[in-house]
Amino acid sequence: MSMDIRQGIHDLIGDYAERIDEDRLEEWPDLFGDPCRYLVISRSNFEAGMKQGIMYAATKGMMLDRVFSIRRANLFEPHRYRHVIGPIRVKSVEANVAVVHSHFMVARIMQEGATTLFATGRYLDRIDVSTTPFRFQERIVVLDSDKIDTLLAIPL
Repeated sequence: MSMDIRQGIHDLIGDYAERIDEDRLEEWPDLFGDPCRYLVISRSNFEAGMKQGIMYAATKGMMLDRVFSIRRANLFEPHRYRHVIGPIRVKSVEANVAVVHSHFMVARIMQEGATTLFATGRYLDRIDVSTTPFRFQERIVVLDSDKIDTLLAIPL
């Protein structure tokens, strides 16, 4: 695998976290191809082979609807995330698709400043490496916990 592919994968994963953490959610869907698959699911449901989860999108349009609802429809206490991601492991690259796994921890920062560890888990990605820049074909967010203590409004 070339260093260009490895760097492109790291750049995509870094851009993903930065856009969410810096509240640039309108730019978040641009990191995905169309169609795509974005799924947030608990580990136990994932291991049981369930196909639906806490958050799901199959197109960029569905992702844009999610952002619209965050901005205009959902009522939730304002907060932000801070991602810590790593290690990033490229499992394979075949037919211009990289299979990539990485771990994450997400802190939630409330408007008044309280910070808590919100979620941990792993990303299971399929990344199109034939385009520049690279784009997610699929991102499955597998949560370590079966419970989220509040409405999951912002993508993980």
